[in-house]
Amino acid sequence: MASSSSVTLSQALLARAISHHGSNSTSDRVSLSSALSLPTFSGLKSTSSAAANSTSSKLARVPRRRLSSSRPVRAAAVETLDTTTETSLVEKSVNTIRFLAIDAVEKANSGHPGLPMGCAPMGHILYDEIMRYNPKNPYWFNRDRFVLSAGHGCMLQYALLHLAGYDSVKEEDLKSFRQWGSKTPGHPENFETPGVEVTTGPLGQGIANAVGLALAEKHLAARYNKPDSEIIDHYTYVILGDGCQMEGISNEVASLAGHWGLGKLIAFYDDNHISIDGDTEIAFTECVDTRFEGLGWHVIWVKNGNTGYDEIRAAIKEAKAVTDKPTLIKVTTTIGFGSPNKANSYSVHGAALGAKEVDATRQNLGWPYEPFHVPEDVKSHWSRHTAEGSALEAEWNAKFAEYEKKYTEEAAELKSIITGELPAGWKRHSR
Repeated sequence: MASSSSVTLSQALLARAISHHGSNSTSDRVSLSSALSLPTFSGLKSTSSAAANSTSSKLARVPRRRLSSSRPVRAAAVETLDTTTETSLVEKSVNTIRFLAIDAVEKANSGHPGLPMGCAPMGHILYDEIMRYNPKNPYWFNRDRFVLSAGHGCMLQYALLHLAGYDSVKEEDLKSFRQWGSKTPGHPENFETPGVEVTTGPLGQGIANAVGLALAEKHLAARYNKPDSEIIDHYTYVILGDGCQMEGISNEVASLAGHWGLGKLIAFYDDNHISIDGDTEIAFTECVDTRFEGLGWHVIWVKNGNTGYDEIRAAIKEAKAVTDKPTLIKVTTTIGFGSPNKANSYSVHGAALGAKEVDATRQNLGWPYEPFHVPEDVKSHWSRHTAEGSALEAEWNAKFAEYEKKYTEEAAELKSIITGELPAGWKRHSR
């Protein structure tokens, strides 16, 4: 059982966040005492299933000059912890993400459906199989961080937060996407939507923030972790697109990340070759792989980001095994995957599909459900994250309580950093 002081740490952090977001709803609170009474945590579930075949031959990618690299696709065995998830359920979950994005953009008649449709597989694997977080306390300190640098594709993140059980993104919030006063604005805003780590608007800014988050983790781990107590141990994940790669700031921060050896920074490059102006060949033909290798990153190429679930899993496993470098996973995807007439074109980048194309996409992907519907088996599958997240936080609180007994001074400093509370007598010492 965690000590009262460590419980206070989590509660204080959450209370500050709730106050910051202006909410007094009991649904926004987490009870650490009840979380600590959960069964012993036995590890997150992972999956290991064969990659599915492409849904439509129309969506097959035509090799480009940039894709003719001789670099082999790296593979690694995927560890299965407790259970396996059938590929059919994964595909159903991935399509749920796609259609939540399609339906929200369609209802708003505004937004960017193409990225969520293409990135749904990597998004699903990250939030459902890999990341450590507590949906009922988005501010648990040792959670993994996720930054959507390509913030225009924010319906991907909103759909994931909704499925994972975050109270900040209910069905009605999805239906009010991009509307005045909603919790689902047109780009992710961390002061509007608990669960969003970083506000991302200008392209490249998100990856810069992700580098900062990863640097903070490494600095705090070096400062406070002990040989017998590793209390700071989380990853920073980021999805960035071609637009982010075109910005100078992304190169500058990538250089710093490589120089600092931020091994717990894993970036997914959505390599879809489409910008809002058209095919990227009109303006952007550099070899991103070579550039990042030159900046000191470990680089992996997932050639089939549309249905290559095992390739994505293996890439993440390999990235985690490289501890002295950040990793760029180039994931080649089809923007607007599943749309029979607009996929792989700029027309799906920044506008609603239109009713006719939405119907065609539903037929193409075999999706018989009404707008915003989450199938019961998908809902049931994702519902486990509430209990697992609470157990993860409870486990960390108990670990911190033991740390606090042994390292009182360091624990007090760390608590001050986490909560933002200045130490007693700080005014006197600041004169």
